[in-house]
Amino acid sequence: MSAKQQDELVDRYLAGEERSDKGFEARQAILAQLERAPELTDALEKSWRKKLAKTWERGRELEKKTGQAYWWEDEERGLYIVGGETKKPKGLLIAMHGGGAGAGDAWSSHGAYNGAANGLDWVAIYPEVLEKTEHGWTDAGTEEFVLDLVDAALRTWKLDRDRVYFAGHSMGGYGTWTLGAHHADRVAGLAPSAGAPTPIVDASGAVIGIDEGVIPSLRNVRLVIYQSDDDPQVPPAVNRGAAAELAKAREHWGGFDYEYWEVSGQGHGPPPGGYAAQLAKIAEGSRNAHPEKIVWQPVLAWKRQFHWLWWEKPALKQTVVAEVDRSKNSVKVECPGDAKGLHVLLDPALLDLEKEVVVFLGEKEVFRGLAQLRLSTLVRTGVHGDPELTFSSRVPLAP
Repeated sequence: MSAKQQDELVDRYLAGEERSDKGFEARQAILAQLERAPELTDALEKSWRKKLAKTWERGRELEKKTGQAYWWEDEERGLYIVGGETKKPKGLLIAMHGGGAGAGDAWSSHGAYNGAANGLDWVAIYPEVLEKTEHGWTDAGTEEFVLDLVDAALRTWKLDRDRVYFAGHSMGGYGTWTLGAHHADRVAGLAPSAGAPTPIVDASGAVIGIDEGVIPSLRNVRLVIYQSDDDPQVPPAVNRGAAAELAKAREHWGGFDYEYWEVSGQGHGPPPGGYAAQLAKIAEGSRNAHPEKIVWQPVLAWKRQFHWLWWEKPALKQTVVAEVDRSKNSVKVECPGDAKGLHVLLDPALLDLEKEVVVFLGEKEVFRGLAQLRLSTLVRTGVHGDPELTFSSRVPLAP
């Protein structure tokens, strides 16, 4: 394969999209051709990284001025507000509003959080759900919209990717829990206020668990949960149940940096000291893009990468645990179901790639050897423009 052919294939890949089944299959066909490209030298790998980063940087940006705008201007759809520190921000806050069926707007979260964002020197984006439902933050493509806003903000202000924070009140708390867990590899801290994840209840209505895709995936992100014991709109049972599930997860897997902050007498209002007090509890949090241990419970077919794991077609609701042993230069992955399409992404931040790497699926050794630098792997992980989540080597765990 010539250099010109490689360039053409990479350009076609970058021009596509992967959230739809059709877009994903089109990109898979391009990657299959890129697999034929020879192994990359160190110099070529660095060159391709720079090209991928520059291509991503040419993507959409936001207006730097504060105020309201629409993501889809012609349709006046996808309303968001820019606020906070817009000159030299030190972090990015995505603040999600409350509401429900037929209710909720971005200006309410702007009014609640903008002073706190200014105080922390964070630029703040206040998106409005695309459809006002009880689960507006995960309905109608709003989740994808929020991630697009994160990318655009990162381009606009050249922000530190390790200082992205989600927060929200009431239904915005639900959004913070849920989107924060789904994309925990992209955030430094989460601050849900008077809002809870979706519970699993028994016949009597008692909370017996939390909906899939939330608790396990939160192992490596800072989380501060605020709740008042007399909240009439969001009673404490669900958040207490979620905190109990986090405690079980911590005991089982280790990790889980969370605080459950319950007070009396605040009703459905903000925490004592306002939202600034809660955000201060996550402000020192910084994303760890390369944790030595990952717990991932995917629930989105289009979320294929989580830290240093890649799953072409994730087995939804299946919990995967992966851990690095630096002393043995090895990785062990526990996957209770079918691991087809699941890969370990290799990086010098985790292992010594100058030496032999060993990968296990359960107790079975599935790879032993030196890492190979492949253009196809670099492209599939580098398309999002995040250097910390861009890898050039991967190992399949199953045929």
